[in-house]
Amino acid sequence: MIRMPSFAFRAAVAALILCMGASRMAAQTGGEPPATPPAAQEPAKAPDADQNPFAAQPAPPLPPGMTGSDANDPRYKLTPGLYDAGETSMGLKHLLLLKKPDSFQLGITDPNDPKVQKLLGQLGMGAGMKLPKELQLVIAELAFSNSDLAFQGNHLFQGNFYGMNIFDISNPAQARLVTSMVCPGGQGDVSVYKNLMFMSVEMPNGRLDCGTQGFPPEPPPPAGHEKERRPPVAQADRFRGVRIFDISDIKNPKQMAAVQTCRGSHTHTLVVDPNDKDNVYIYVSGTSFVRQAEELAGCSGEAPDKNPNTALFRIEVIKVPVAAPQDAKVVASPRVFIDPRTGALNGLNNGGSHGKNDEETKPADTNQCHDITVYSAIGLAAGACSGNGILLDIKDPVHPKRLDAVNDPNYSYWHSASFSNDGTKVVFTDEWGGGLGARCRPNDPSKWGADAIFHLHDDKLTFASYYKLPAAQGDTENCVAHNGSLIPVPGRDIEVQAWYQGGVSVMDFTDAAHPKEIAYFDRGPIDSKMLVLGGEWSAYWYNGNIYGSEIARGLDIFELTPTQFLTQNEIDAAKTVRVAELNVQNQQKLEWPAQLVVAKAYVDQLDRSQALPAERIVALRTAIHNAEISHMNKGKVAKLSAMAPSLEQSATAANNPADAKRLRALAEILKHPSA
Repeated sequence: MIRMPSFAFRAAVAALILCMGASRMAAQTGGEPPATPPAAQEPAKAPDADQNPFAAQPAPPLPPGMTGSDANDPRYKLTPGLYDAGETSMGLKHLLLLKKPDSFQLGITDPNDPKVQKLLGQLGMGAGMKLPKELQLVIAELAFSNSDLAFQGNHLFQGNFYGMNIFDISNPAQARLVTSMVCPGGQGDVSVYKNLMFMSVEMPNGRLDCGTQGFPPEPPPPAGHEKERRPPVAQADRFRGVRIFDISDIKNPKQMAAVQTCRGSHTHTLVVDPNDKDNVYIYVSGTSFVRQAEELAGCSGEAPDKNPNTALFRIEVIKVPVAAPQDAKVVASPRVFIDPRTGALNGLNNGGSHGKNDEETKPADTNQCHDITVYSAIGLAAGACSGNGILLDIKDPVHPKRLDAVNDPNYSYWHSASFSNDGTKVVFTDEWGGGLGARCRPNDPSKWGADAIFHLHDDKLTFASYYKLPAAQGDTENCVAHNGSLIPVPGRDIEVQAWYQGGVSVMDFTDAAHPKEIAYFDRGPIDSKMLVLGGEWSAYWYNGNIYGSEIARGLDIFELTPTQFLTQNEIDAAKTVRVAELNVQNQQKLEWPAQLVVAKAYVDQLDRSQALPAERIVALRTAIHNAEISHMNKGKVAKLSAMAPSLEQSATAANNPADAKRLRALAEILKHPSA
């Protein structure tokens, strides 16, 4: 997601922003954190229309009682560059950077090049936009930003504001481009299901035919009305919603349907109903402005008291017949923010947040979800919905019902969510600054733009702690919490996460009250004098490797390496989990085989936590080793089985629930192990 700081800039790039004009939402509040907004930083002077808001701006002083990120971390002073920036890592090996294809790069550095003005016109930016040339170039580059990732078999699908690319990752260290499809409209987030691919479109330059010509530039506003927020002129060929492609021929995706929605689709979530094999469902999160009824019948951006059918305060549900995707259509518009007592559609608000002025700090109604993660195996979804984190019952996927909602005065914009594998925790992210701001500087509070970890019990969320990238970043590095996924290390809750130009951070949140970083990769800023949008949009684990969608550079591929925080056995155990498809917002239940490599991972964890005496750890390792080298000799396997009862007994006296689970899981493997 991308949101803009000042109104002048926001107006200029309304086509590219998540929270454009009318949909700008203020901050959020939370479970146990303070009930009133925290102290504000001293406001920096806002740039006027002739200044560049991407120019380097140091952070204001920390508010009282707040702490910032570590300026002594080696990541803080890396040298700048696009393809030659300094790099550092711990526990992650960078295997490959595949640069963007030429058709997905602006390809120019001169802001006076006619291509810049042509592209701005296609984005619907009319004459009269008073912006410096350098800023116009930055905006033009945003139209080619890489976005989210999806996976199927040996293929990786990388969304882009300008279309989509498909890569062959059968050999991750030698991944290669297979297909490029130009289809502008941003953000271009993708998901896949069998022979179908879905793509989110929200920008006004999206066309039904995927054309690159956009639409005629918007007429200049009348004198004295330059700051009024106006939707673009209605166009019959404009498309904003979810595209559906047939990818049976991976080299030639074919558009089968284009389902229009009133606010477009900033993101979407694939929902698979275990009881419905004939259809899949798409939850549409629209965060942009509401289009006119002249362009799409029934659309209204009015407040609920003016129009109860407003397109605000809802999500959309698209039903897609798998055998006939051309018949896909919106079948429901759930009012997930409704007050069940009064029936008011605007039943949730952020409770107030931090900000530079009263408009940003006062409570604001929540009228949109940014991202929804569904976990069908437990019948729940976690919605990151601008001003709130919400919990939904999705057993009936067409009619999700809100079970709980939280807010947090330290949160600026609830952005995305992940469940722990056992469904007892939820990690929400805060995209303070909209993804375009430097928000990891030494003086940026560690509770702002961070993850918030919640316990989940009996369908209720309870705040546990925050986690923010520990390393400080520079004044020209856009950095804030963004998209991540679980790494399937048995016995632990581990998430890999993108932090834009903060790079990739791997967090262990097994102890929800004390999350910690266990691996990372980072580059220096793209530019040392001006903030140029870049960095990792998404960082996801898929079948043994970590893949990063680098906004400006291309596709990064990593592998985990052992450290004091993560052993080779744990890495090898994670690699035993294989999935046929991965759409991260459609979270799957992870299950591990009863293999001895998984048992060795549990033993390493019990050793690290000192849950068993050293002599028992040695005995377990020796018995497992002997069984392996004997090719699972019956006698050696019987000795393993004989160790299981004592492990189960130890579990009853374990010092913490995590070790108890590990002991029981290890015992189960030793009863019936496989090589």
